[in-house]
Amino acid sequence: MKSQITNALSDFFFEYETPRQVLVRNRRVGVVCRLIQLGVLAYIIGWVFIYEKGYQSTDTAVSSVFTKMKGVGYTNVSGRETVWDVADYVFPSQVSGACKSVILSMTSQEQNPSQTVKVNTEIQPGQMTGVCVNATKTCEVLTWCPVEDDTYIPDPPLLISAENYTLFIKNSVNFPLFGVKRSNLVEGIDGLYISKCLYDPADAPLCPIFKLGDIVKLSGFSFEKIAKEGGAIGIVVDWTCNLDVHIKHCKPEYSFHGLYGNANEMDEVRTSMGYNFRYAKHYIENGVSKRTLLKVFGIRFDIIVKSLARKFDIIPTLTAIGSGVGIFGVATVVCDLVLLYLLPKREFYKNMKFKYTDTEVQVRSDVLLLFGFKHKMAAGRHPTSD
Repeated sequence: MKSQITNALSDFFFEYETPRQVLVRNRRVGVVCRLIQLGVLAYIIGWVFIYEKGYQSTDTAVSSVFTKMKGVGYTNVSGRETVWDVADYVFPSQVSGACKSVILSMTSQEQNPSQTVKVNTEIQPGQMTGVCVNATKTCEVLTWCPVEDDTYIPDPPLLISAENYTLFIKNSVNFPLFGVKRSNLVEGIDGLYISKCLYDPADAPLCPIFKLGDIVKLSGFSFEKIAKEGGAIGIVVDWTCNLDVHIKHCKPEYSFHGLYGNANEMDEVRTSMGYNFRYAKHYIENGVSKRTLLKVFGIRFDIIVKSLARKFDIIPTLTAIGSGVGIFGVATVVCDLVLLYLLPKREFYKNMKFKYTDTEVQVRSDVLLLFGFKHKMAAGRHPTSD
């Protein structure tokens, strides 16, 4: 056992392997080798350089978004006429970041906190007073009265005219790695153009003014349905720029996505549909604190900035080339496996590829040869006379 370990360590420390080039004239192996090399070359050129842009470095943007809504609505509910403007139906305080909530419908209810109401013991809309009736399984609760009817949804929606309101988006991006700053108000988008344009994917793809009805339609939903129950829509501003060309070609692209479900699903299979929130207006009447509870149904717009800038860089280029050259070695490995383990003449190829040498045997033969040479010289014979 000790000798085996010693031999293994000796072989590890005192042997050296060096590649040996063998030219094999075999059509099948040659075709396999060239096909693999061709595949690797196609991968390097097609995937690494053309598709993945492996010769460029990348950077993402630091961005900011400003929005402005415009539109005036009119309602007449039970003879009560109301004019709605931006201050009435836009709620930036309900969200953070580049988002807006637009009211499309609401319910209101006058409530008084000084009353008590008997409710089912399984439903507790307020603070329990401790007074209960076992026969009816009801208890008194200190809460805002009357209790809200959470199942009621106004139909038709209050502000169905919001379909024609407009949303203005101003977006600025900064790619710090390349020192590039851009705005969605690109070349040609001036005050005169903005005063007349309206976004259209084909005719006006760079116009920053969007009609709400078009946004909902492009997201795949119906405005009539979303106006009734509310919903959330994502507006994606995509900055994918190749900075190796002129900077004027770095322009935004807009896309729209419904964020609250699948437009093809039936209403019966959906859970927690729409978007709504509540807020209250508090006041004091005859010394009593009261409030008007408003349940608002609307559209939440989430403006999402997606960015990626690319520019030529020698370091990733050399890295990609070096990686590609290394992958070429796959062809050699595969062909060696075929030669040494699969072909009928594999033993012949093994003997041609590998050459084993033993230093001690070689030294011993050299000593014997030298000893014979000296012996012949001492006998007065020329070594080559034999």
